[in-house]
Amino acid sequence: MRLHAARTLSILGHPALLMPLAVAASASARAASAAQTRNAVLACVVVAVVTLAFSVYKVRRRQWAHVDASQVAERKQLNVFLVALLWGLAAALHWLGQPGALVVGLGLSGVIVLLALAARGWLKTSLHAAFAVYAAGVAWPALAVSVVMAVLAIGVAWSRVVLQRHTQAEVALGAVLGAGAAGALHWLV
Repeated sequence: MRLHAARTLSILGHPALLMPLAVAASASARAASAAQTRNAVLACVVVAVVTLAFSVYKVRRRQWAHVDASQVAERKQLNVFLVALLWGLAAALHWLGQPGALVVGLGLSGVIVLLALAARGWLKTSLHAAFAVYAAGVAWPALAVSVVMAVLAIGVAWSRVVLQRHTQAEVALGAVLGAGAAGALHWLV
């Protein structure tokens, strides 16, 4: 039962699910236009789909064992790819004149991944925990959504430790990175 709950929370707390919801909630609470909301959510979906396609490609070419990139070399490749994707998309959206909040939000997502990549010699930072906390912050000022996501972030952190994907220190580092990025987003935008 405990493992089943942990797996469920880990899946529900995946960044590909949380970030579009957080962005949509924030855009709605800030009375963004329908086009701005659509573009912001679409940017999150593009990141998720392109990342999944990259992971599937690596598995099919037998370069990775599984799409979750559990091995050290796989995780490094995924993180380098994610930083390039997030910053490239942020730059493209800036060039296309999209709102600063979207551009900065994507850029800070890349910073989270880059810092996790930099810490890999010491800790395998939990990006699940990082993005769960970041999503809770991004959803602000949608108070109810932020609170639900913050509670979910606690569950995600717990799940990553129970599933033995991360240590408590790795989950804590992820949470700190996510909180820092959320704070920076609200300070910059």
